[in-house]
Amino acid sequence: MVSFVLEKPQRMSNGVVSETTRLSIIPNNSSSAQKTLLKNLEIINGGQRVNAWVDSMRASSPTHLKSLSSSVCSEKHLSSWIMRHPSALEMFEKITEASGGKQIVMFLDYDGTLSPIVDDPDKAFMSSKMRRTVKKLAKCFPTAIVTGRCIDKVYNFVKLAELYYAGSHGMDIKGPAKGFSRHKRVKQSLLYQPASDYVLMIDEVYKQLLEKTKSTPGVIVENQKFTASVHFRCVEEKKWSELVLQIRSVLEKYPTLKLSQGRKVFEIRPMIDWDKGKALEFLLESLGFGNSNNVFPVYIGDDRTDEDAFKMLRDRGEGFGILVSKFPKDTDASYSLQDPSEVMNFLRRLVEWKQMQPRI
Repeated sequence: MVSFVLEKPQRMSNGVVSETTRLSIIPNNSSSAQKTLLKNLEIINGGQRVNAWVDSMRASSPTHLKSLSSSVCSEKHLSSWIMRHPSALEMFEKITEASGGKQIVMFLDYDGTLSPIVDDPDKAFMSSKMRRTVKKLAKCFPTAIVTGRCIDKVYNFVKLAELYYAGSHGMDIKGPAKGFSRHKRVKQSLLYQPASDYVLMIDEVYKQLLEKTKSTPGVIVENQKFTASVHFRCVEEKKWSELVLQIRSVLEKYPTLKLSQGRKVFEIRPMIDWDKGKALEFLLESLGFGNSNNVFPVYIGDDRTDEDAFKMLRDRGEGFGILVSKFPKDTDASYSLQDPSEVMNFLRRLVEWKQMQPRI
């Protein structure tokens, strides 16, 4: 995940002039010279930061990836990546053997994993076949949806009360609805909101972003309750620099918020030590598997924000992550799947495998 915190530069890095350097090169006897020089330095440094964001926006664009030269996305490069992150479908038997009779716990991102990526985030519907598959999965294993969306929005898409939901990048966690929990270890009243103090601030920022970006065609701003999202999937590339400046002009007034980037979306989040990886750990703890060696977590996701969960599983040394992508990406995931249809096939095979296991 790309993450930039909006703050004053403190040291020389990538051409950005530090506050100390600025003061040392300004003549003491010229207030007008000070103002001119400081203004010029701010323009230079601000431009470099904007360019860094735009470069990151291009790198996260599927259309940009498709247009990369054959030398970058060569068959050799792709083969090397697949060797390091083989298909979870092709390695299915190896994966189930690795579970070794432990309790499998499933964690699923939503957009790009259970549903296709679409231009309008309000139309990211999951298919009825996918819903039935996830419903069957939840009968076999504890299953959670971990998403950047707020819980209410993602629940309106999924519509399965028997799942655990971690919305707003894990900052809003709820257990199954009353009467739906099949897993006795967890309290049905499970609720955790580590960023509850930021709800009003996020709403303020959301309204300001709506106003500030209304002149940029294609922008979609969403209030995710504990976070805010600015989608630029439908914004022309020539407008990206302008959009970055608009967002920065709002966030510079909120030093306790940070800006990060996902797949064709900017995320505004509280500056707290919490992410999808932390949410995964919390859910495992709530299920009674915090310090257990008898658990095998599986996390499937497609976004940069899912890397926190992939890394947590690698560090934990239990279970594995599966990246959903058609293109080679730097990732801590162990395996890969190309798209939501492959995700559905993998989940179906997992259900079938579980149903064939002898009951203990």
